[in-house]
Amino acid sequence: MQENRKSWADSTRRNTLRAVFVVATCLVAHASAQSGRPAPGPGNAWSQFRGDPRLTGVTSTTTPSTLALRWTFEAGEAIESSAAMRDGTVYVGSGNGDLVAIDLDSGKQRWKYQTGASIGESSPAVSDQAVFIGDLGGTVHAVSARDGRLLWTFKTDAEVKSSPVVSGDLVLVGSYDMHLYALETATGKVRWKLETDGPVHSTAAVQNGVAYFGGCDERFRAVRLADGKTLFEVPLGAYTGASTVVDGNRAYVGTFNSEVLAIDLSTRKIVWRYKDPDRQFPYYSSAALSDGRLILGGRDKAVHAIDARTGKSLWRFVTRARVDSSPAIAGGRVYVGSSDGKLYILDVTSGNKQAEFDAGDAITASPAIASGRVVVGSTEGRLYCFG
Repeated sequence: MQENRKSWADSTRRNTLRAVFVVATCLVAHASAQSGRPAPGPGNAWSQFRGDPRLTGVTSTTTPSTLALRWTFEAGEAIESSAAMRDGTVYVGSGNGDLVAIDLDSGKQRWKYQTGASIGESSPAVSDQAVFIGDLGGTVHAVSARDGRLLWTFKTDAEVKSSPVVSGDLVLVGSYDMHLYALETATGKVRWKLETDGPVHSTAAVQNGVAYFGGCDERFRAVRLADGKTLFEVPLGAYTGASTVVDGNRAYVGTFNSEVLAIDLSTRKIVWRYKDPDRQFPYYSSAALSDGRLILGGRDKAVHAIDARTGKSLWRFVTRARVDSSPAIAGGRVYVGSSDGKLYILDVTSGNKQAEFDAGDAITASPAIASGRVVVGSTEGRLYCFG
């Protein structure tokens, strides 16, 4: 009887949410694709955390104006890992240690690889041949994208929550053992490693042969990919769990000192600080950057939009719980989860809500968007695909 009630509740939730999505999105015109810097990532792939190596959180794909739930996948345990999508396949990790490949069209499992340890926030990065992910046991795994066969593993000395980033023949990943590692994609051999003064939680952003990241040692670093040499450091005044988004000569990141910072990469100085005048709260969400708007979640239960040029507030949308999910942007819409259990769709210009979906449990993972589909997991252990 309990199982029947659960099945009925799940069915009712799906039907209700489909109606909410259809009605809400029909009230607005189908938004045009983004123009302006940074250029959106390719619309048929979301190959890593935040969609591209600069961690912009933006894609050129457009989603249907009448979004509907296409399928769900039961992962077994909490999904804090954000999905990656490439060549018609969705890749995601879960708390039970499974890295799963799922058919994007049908939601059917293609293969499953067991890491042997829980997967936390580390999100898959997909290259032409391989999928890379870290686990809380401290191991980085490379498996075949085609069949999930193990290619190699690399063991760090502490848990890995950082998401891998593929750049050329290197995969970059941070560890709580206080190192950023550059591993050869083909073998897992260490090309170089950089020691910091705190756990490396965030994911590195890569632009023009340089990796940028903020750390738990309260410093922002620029590191040359060729040899791991630190080019410069900027004191942040607080540690950060968020990842940095990079665009041209600017980098942007939120901190646990209630600030969002803009860093000039040429002068190597902080050019503005955004701080809510009425509240003190950490930023754990990584920002998306689209057409001069910096958009990220805060633990004040709100989604914030900031003018990337001036650091002035543009709008704020309040949810019912903290927002650790990192926003994704496609076709003039912001997609972001909240710990109140909902996925929200907001207008990127005004912050007005266009639709919402109640997953029934916290969404701390970040949405992935490609080929007109939106994929996100919940702490309940369920992966949702909309399109």
